[in-house]
Order: sequence, then structure tokens, then C-alpha cells
Amino acid sequence: MTVKLNKEKQEQFNQAKQEFINSIKNGESQEAQGEAYSKMLDSLQEGLMADAREAARQEAELYSATTNADAMLTAEQRKFYNEINTTVGTKDDTLLPQETVDRIFEDMTTERPLLSKIGLKNAGLRLKFLASETTGVAVWGKIFGEIKGQLDATFNEEESISSKLTAFVVIPKDLKDFGPAWIERFVRLQIEEAFAVALELAFLTGDGNDKPIGLDRDINNGTTAGSITTYPKKTAEGTLTFADSTTTVKELTSVFKYHSKTEEKKDAEGNVIKESRALAVAGKVVLVVNPSDEWDVKTQYTFLNANGTYVTALPYNLDIVESEAQTQGEVLTFVTGRYDAYLGGGINVKQFDQTLALEDLDLYTAKQFAYGRARDIKASAIWTLNIADATIPVA
Repeated sequence: MTVKLNKEKQEQFNQAKQEFINSIKNGESQEAQGEAYSKMLDSLQEGLMADAREAARQEAELYSATTNADAMLTAEQRKFYNEINTTVGTKDDTLLPQETVDRIFEDMTTERPLLSKIGLKNAGLRLKFLASETTGVAVWGKIFGEIKGQLDATFNEEESISSKLTAFVVIPKDLKDFGPAWIERFVRLQIEEAFAVALELAFLTGDGNDKPIGLDRDINNGTTAGSITTYPKKTAEGTLTFADSTTTVKELTSVFKYHSKTEEKKDAEGNVIKESRALAVAGKVVLVVNPSDEWDVKTQYTFLNANGTYVTALPYNLDIVESEAQTQGEVLTFVTGRYDAYLGGGINVKQFDQTLALEDLDLYTAKQFAYGRARDIKASAIWTLNIADATIPVA
């Protein structure tokens, strides 16, 4: 579930989260990013503890010490969270209970529209998947007869791990007093929020350096230094103004036409080795917009109809999602199903004691592998957003 704190704590957390996002997007030092991340977790921890204490007080008035929430955990979960401050992850990496991992994944893809539209998949114990592009035609014929047509599929078995995602989990030592259900929620929400922020950033704008290759990256022009290949940001394909209904149709027609063909592949000598082919993209194009720009866009396609009702509509069933990771003043479009985004393996938890000694807190690391890369250069595009002040038109 999306983190929901009381108003004051929620505002503090949102501000800290935005500062962390800005630190990464601005390419600040690892120390600065780490400090911003710590502030975000501190803010989240304070809010969750306040929430836990209030909820525990309310439950104490209704239930016995063994609450319904505890009873809903599996035996494996209860054992894990009862022992988290004593034996879990003290020497070796310990897998988070699968039920908790499933809940984290479900909540991230349900509550984060961008991760859902990208099609984030959990690849299980190994980050291994089949990426395919199909061509050809199917021809009817007799059963057991000569094959008249062939569907050619180029399957590429991907097993390389693009990055290892690490989140720090802070657990107050006295949290055990609230019982395993509260510890499970406390751990789960921290991992979920930290992973979701990092994954949105990486899948949108990751440069490939120890992270996935983002949707806004030019995958055909990587630069290799040593064993690391990084990818530059794409240039904008055009400008979107949403100035009026006629202009909006023309602009979005250009967007859909851009995405309606696959990329033509050529070898070093310029010979075509893979021809471009048409794609049906109606209802499959997503426009990612920064929250501060979303309302400017909505203003341009909100109308007062003849019945005196405000309606919002865009042509071609364009799907708009907001993301704090999206650059302000730009929008990004992509075709669902044409970006491979995977999480691999369980979430490993290990106590972190190398550099920090905190009297009232236990610090853990939670790690998971991630992979992300577009199928080809036409799967996504950047567009400059240029919206002038406008009044809401009447239909």
C-alpha cells in the first residue's frame, strides 16, 4: 500500500523523498545521495512509529495482546519477525518471507501506476527471462501436414543482471514490543517505498551504470569505459503544446506514428539486418508527466460540455500517468510491453554493522536484483512540453 501518514509527517516525508530524487537526478556525490536517503528514511521511520503507536493504542482497547494482525501472518513470517532483532541476518543473508516479498511486489505494481504500465515482472529466484520479437504469418493447413507457414520468433535468453538494488531498513529496538505484525508492516513499507522510488528513477532515466537502462536513454549510442557502458539521454522528438483540439490531434498523431513501427537494424556497413515492421499501438501508448505538469496538461483537454458538465478526454485513448521521477517540462511516451522490466530473486536481508553503531536502532540492508531495457529505440520517446496559459474551453 502507498505510505499514508498523518498530515504533518506526510508532508515532511514527501519533502525528504523529493530531495532524495533530486539528489540522484542531479548527479550529486554518493555521500550527498546517502545523506538524502537517510533523511528520507528518518522521516518515514518517524511517521511509521507515530502511526504504529497510535494504532497499537487503539487495538489494545479492542483486542488481547495476540492481535488479529499477528494471527494473519504465516508461521514463517511470525518466526522471522519475532527473531529479526536477534538472529535474522546477523551473519549471512536471510531471505525475507515470500509472503512479504509478494505483498511488496503487489503493492508496488498496484499503487505505482508507472511500474504497472511498464509491466514490471517478478522473475522468481533467478533473473532469467525470454525476450522475443515475432514476425511472419500463420497459414492454415492439414493437421500433421506440411507446414505452410512459420512464425519466426527470435528468442533471446537474458540472464545478465543489470543492477543490485539495496535499501537500508531501520528498525527501532523497541519495535518488538508491538508484535511481529507491526514489525512486518514497518519493514515492508520501508522496503516498498525505497524500492519503488529507486525503480521509477531507474526505469525512467537510468544510465546503465549499475542500474537499469531507462526509457529516456539512447540504447544505440552507449559509451564504454572499462567494463561499464553508459547510455546518453535521448533528444526530444518534438514538442507537445495541447494548444487546442485540432493541434492536440495532430501532435498526438505524431506520437502514435512514431511508436507504430519497430526500429530498422543495420550492421556496421549500413546493410539492413532487421527490417522495420508495423505495430498496433492503439490504446498502448503511455505518457509520463511530472505531477507539477500534469494539471497543466489536464487543463488543456478539460471541457465544459453543453450539459454544463466538465469532461476530460484525449484522442486515441492515450494513458497519462504521473511520476515524481519524470523531468519537469518534458514528457516521455512509451509503448506498454516494449520495455523489459524485471525483479529477480528473493529479497535478502542482512544486519548492517560495518560503519554505524546506533544505540536504539538496528540497521539492515535489503537487496534485490533488477533489470530494465527497451526492446528498441522506438519503444519510447521524449517530448518537450510547452503549454501556454489557457482558459478552459467550452465544447
